[in-house]
Amino acid sequence: MSEYHIPVLLHESVDALVVDKGGVYADATFGGGGHSTEILSRLDSGGRLIAFDQDEDAVRNCPVKDTRLTLIRNNFRFIQNFIIAEGYRDGIDGILADLGVSSHQFDTADRGFSFRFEAPLDMRMNKEAGTSAADIVNGYTQENLEKVFRLYGEVENSRKIAALICQWRSRKPVRTTGDLYEAISPVIPKLAGHKFLAKIYQALRIEVNQEMKSLGKFLSGAAAVLKPGGRLVVITYHSLEDRMVKNFIRTGNIEGKEEKDIYGRTSAPFRAVNRKPVVPQESEISENTRARSAKLRIAERTADPRR
Repeated sequence: MSEYHIPVLLHESVDALVVDKGGVYADATFGGGGHSTEILSRLDSGGRLIAFDQDEDAVRNCPVKDTRLTLIRNNFRFIQNFIIAEGYRDGIDGILADLGVSSHQFDTADRGFSFRFEAPLDMRMNKEAGTSAADIVNGYTQENLEKVFRLYGEVENSRKIAALICQWRSRKPVRTTGDLYEAISPVIPKLAGHKFLAKIYQALRIEVNQEMKSLGKFLSGAAAVLKPGGRLVVITYHSLEDRMVKNFIRTGNIEGKEEKDIYGRTSAPFRAVNRKPVVPQESEISENTRARSAKLRIAERTADPRR
């Protein structure tokens, strides 16, 4: 098992994904290669796997040596473009996405993903991207900071947090995780402080990496390149992304708006395989606490989007 990242719901997700041993599959979030390795173990010599990761560390540290694997360093939002470019114009058989931040990213101090370390306030999954978390906390208006914390962190006192950051940066920039902690320290609860900070960091990370926009584009792209009967398997870790995935499977759009034609047929391109999400067993959570919030949704591409 790769030390870079411990794959969550490994067997449950790959069991749901691989329906044809000779098929073509995509791992939209390669990370440490744990899911990819398991997918490849289920494929015969004719099977193929196309994997994506925008983080150069993931590509550089790739532990998988297999001629059936094509690893693309790019954001999974562009999955449709790359699948077509690889020659699969008629579609592929399944796509898996694990939306969690990798253990490597959390545990590498200088990436700035964790409040456990004193480090530059970065949080970019693609280190060549332009906007860091420091850019956001120093450059956004108080109103926009409040919006980020409220929408993406679901933080109750987001207005106060934004005000404290603006007060701090009026004296000096918020450059490090330590600066951010000091800036918002008056509102960090004595109990459950880690949970509070996790919400703050989640909100900034989502904004830095434009995760919600990327997820929306990914879902549309996945619907476009999956064959009828092909599987979409997605592991989410917080309510915002889980709601988007659930809505898209049910209605064909991330807002959850059910649209019908004059015959009463919906435009949803998927059929939900599991009505309720699959969650990790207690034994998995005890071994990997980062699995505790994971939810697995499985959908099958329908033959006709206007079913």
